[in-house]
Amino acid sequence: MVDIFTEITSKVILPLGRIVVFVSLGLVVANLIEALSWTRQLALVSRPLIRWGRLSDMAGASFSMAFVSGVAANAMLAEGYAKGEMSRVELVLANIFNSLPRFFLHLPTVFFLTVPFIGAGALIYVGLTFSAALLQTLAVVVVGRFFLQGGGSAEAVVPEIEAPGWRQACERSWQRLRHRLPRVLRYLVPVYLLFFFLSRYGIFAWLEEIMAGSRLLGWLPTQAMSIVILYVTTEFSAGLAAASAMLADNSLEMKEVVLALLLGNFLAAPVRVLRHQLPHYMGIFSPRMALGLVGCSQLSRGLTLLVVGLVYYLL
Repeated sequence: MVDIFTEITSKVILPLGRIVVFVSLGLVVANLIEALSWTRQLALVSRPLIRWGRLSDMAGASFSMAFVSGVAANAMLAEGYAKGEMSRVELVLANIFNSLPRFFLHLPTVFFLTVPFIGAGALIYVGLTFSAALLQTLAVVVVGRFFLQGGGSAEAVVPEIEAPGWRQACERSWQRLRHRLPRVLRYLVPVYLLFFFLSRYGIFAWLEEIMAGSRLLGWLPTQAMSIVILYVTTEFSAGLAAASAMLADNSLEMKEVVLALLLGNFLAAPVRVLRHQLPHYMGIFSPRMALGLVGCSQLSRGLTLLVVGLVYYLL
């Protein structure tokens, strides 16, 4: 009895307490970064890329606006296409090009949420997803260079919006923390406890024996597949909670956790698109155009994520 109490204290209570503290701090910092709109300044890097990729001024302005609002950026693209200022090919490329701003919009929250769970693995995971987003952007620039005829002056500037003060930013950060933290804890505590007991009583070892002959899943341990399933069926924090429990129990290595998170990211994308992205696309573009844009964007994202993941797996 004393042994199980000691084990729960060292492998469940203390790690959970540490995670909750650092998740809270991380979300505060991430929300402050978002509230202060610091990521908008990254739009300045778009100028040489737009010029080299022969994208129009409208595409450049949309890229800059995407650091502020993805919906507004898409509305700009729809207006430019309707006015004949860009071709269908450029519309597709510009929409994919805006994936990088969308990545940076969510980067602070993803990074500071991931660090408390998997530590240094967060740098690897975020670095790999960033590499995929950057590869996607560079691919658009190369394709645009060969298939687009014109190109604007690439002098689109970062949209000027009133930056909130520190007090207002702190209030926004606190409101977002109150909204986000309960959702994290709702998955964190039960998932962490579940995986602790599953590992302790040998369930994963039993499943590994059953699946030992499976070539399809042979490259990823059974425990890692559980992370993937949680990532896809619930949300990112649930997969992170499972990953953290397995790392604490030494059931998985860091590389296996990162690969599982990448696979979960890849498989969860279609669900996220149908739930969040497609509705507002339908409201801006025609249904056929909306489906085409979302499909091309997700196809390019999936391919670049697979390339990056394969390179990491082979290293």
